[in-house]
Amino acid sequence: MSFLTRRGKILTIMNAIELPVPLWEQVWSGMTEGLNNPALTELAFLIGDWDMALSGAAFLPTPQDVVHDSVTFRPIESGALLTMRQGENESGPPKATWVMGKDDSDDHYTVLYADGRGVSRRYYMDMTPSIWRLWRDNPDFAQRFEATVSLDRCSLVGRWEKRSAGGVWEHDFDVTYTRL
Repeated sequence: MSFLTRRGKILTIMNAIELPVPLWEQVWSGMTEGLNNPALTELAFLIGDWDMALSGAAFLPTPQDVVHDSVTFRPIESGALLTMRQGENESGPPKATWVMGKDDSDDHYTVLYADGRGVSRRYYMDMTPSIWRLWRDNPDFAQRFEATVSLDRCSLVGRWEKRSAGGVWEHDFDVTYTRL
């Protein structure tokens, strides 16, 4: 089964996920529930509760350490925006809120980030059926994230990179999100 997206791209859902049509329709209707902004449709599968496993970070006691924390994605403002909240574990990353939105005439999402350390940032974001990307091109401190989205859309495996002013891109940490 193929669908024509609003940008004119053809998306073949049944070949990628191989679900029978009635089951796919049930999954799709459940995923979009709560999002009333058509510009956020690509993000609907994120809604719910996730485990976040952070590893490979210089700020952890050893490179082998893995820290788990909870992450929730919820629509806000009657489904016009999507939030991501993280940080219930004291030994994990800082408590943070991400607010995702999209100008329906733009190809990229805008993400506002704020955390318990007082850090606030603006990122740009893309989501395709198989890749999730976030980035900020600040000349003093740039960051980028790329994750692979599993076929069943129940796990995301990615890595963050950073670059200081005049420096080269370097690994920051790895992160895996798994739907609960």
